[in-house]
Amino acid sequence: MSDAVASATFDDELATPAPRPRIKARVVVALVVIVAAIGFLLVKGIGSSLNYYDTVDQALANRSQLGTGQLNLEGVVRPGSITPTSKGTDFFIEGTKADVWVVNTGSPPQLFQANIPVVVVGHFDSPHALVFDSNQILVKHSASYIAANPTRVRAPNGTVR
Repeated sequence: MSDAVASATFDDELATPAPRPRIKARVVVALVVIVAAIGFLLVKGIGSSLNYYDTVDQALANRSQLGTGQLNLEGVVRPGSITPTSKGTDFFIEGTKADVWVVNTGSPPQLFQANIPVVVVGHFDSPHALVFDSNQILVKHSASYIAANPTRVRAPNGTVR
């Protein structure tokens, strides 16, 4: 064998073989699957961290579509309507057009009182009922509420905020 042929054979053995198209396709597919999974997790995480609520008027207008599914209902507690029961507290929350009777099981929060906005978590008794079964009351208040009621909001250590 001549030196030229030996040199060409040796150089061919050292040359890096071209990547096979099949391996490139696998890498691309794996990257697409990873990006899709990360996107899915982000969308689900953000979507589940948002809490939506309907006002009394919105919920009543869409009651037939809502049926007895769980929702967050927002309204103002009607003065004089709070009735303690053996299972919790019942009361009316007001909308601009109608009111809803809330049957709540469990203890209301400490700041719960008449004439304040609340969000109740639960469902309507039926698609046409004005009775809302609730298992949680969330008291809504803003900086203006705290400013108007400075002795009302207390920290766990007893200090007034």
